[in-house]
Amino acid sequence: MNLAGIAETSAGLREKLAFEALVQALIPAPVRPMRGRFDPNGRVLGRIANLEVRLARSKDEVRAAQALRYRVFYEEMSAKPSALQKLTRRDKDGFDRFCDHLLVIDKDRGEGEVVGTYRLMPPERARLAGGFYTASEFQIDDLVARHPAKRFLELGRSCVLKEYRSKRTVELLWQGIWAYLQANRIDVLFGCASLEGTDPEALAPMLALLGQAAPPPEEWRVGAQAHRAVPMTGRPAVEDGRKLLAALPPLVKGYLRLGGYIGPDAVVDAQFGTTDVLIVLPVENIGARYVDYYGDPSRRAAA
Repeated sequence: MNLAGIAETSAGLREKLAFEALVQALIPAPVRPMRGRFDPNGRVLGRIANLEVRLARSKDEVRAAQALRYRVFYEEMSAKPSALQKLTRRDKDGFDRFCDHLLVIDKDRGEGEVVGTYRLMPPERARLAGGFYTASEFQIDDLVARHPAKRFLELGRSCVLKEYRSKRTVELLWQGIWAYLQANRIDVLFGCASLEGTDPEALAPMLALLGQAAPPPEEWRVGAQAHRAVPMTGRPAVEDGRKLLAALPPLVKGYLRLGGYIGPDAVVDAQFGTTDVLIVLPVENIGARYVDYYGDPSRRAAA
């Protein structure tokens, strides 16, 4: 073989080795408990029996939240993963590095496993990220501009492992959110709540219920981005409201109990296989009994 042939073969081998190294780097480790990787100095925000809630403090802990999100959104539900998400088996986007990640951990699974998570974006981080994630669906920038003295917190990417979808897990998530908003002087919470399915007509009764359940006053009214809006107002009146209310996702019912506003538009999210509505919850709306409850750890520990 002449020198040109040897050089060509070497270049091809280097290219093959580089590609194989890239593939190996992208192949994820099996989804497993954290096995002692939780930061022992992390502040516990709440505890009920074997479950505790706290903020992620390391890249490993954020990856555990992303792995849980993948299991729930892409394996259990009908979200459509990208090629990279299939390889890494993590739900990750460009907003993750700007957010705080709330974790519910079951201390009895191995040495602890993430079984619930919520992504939190305070206003300073949103400015660094170029805006809130929710702005791709709803006119959040207009809402924030109307309330320049208020501090807004975006809640998103909430999910809980199927066997943990109970009252106490949801309560722990809210306990963590309450501690976070107190520490960060938050005035308004907002975020998308999702209904499974992308056919607004099939979801019409549920959308009608939500459109009538908690209509916002004008100062908190937020429409969807015009090219994505699915109006919820003007739909037929809901006849069997109790049955539909019972079928609502627990987090949606939680928002409503705390005083959240909904509407007036929904948005279809084809990637995640959902239809989203916007929740806006001024902290001042939260009733005294909930403020007292989430501020008293002893009452929750007994739940």
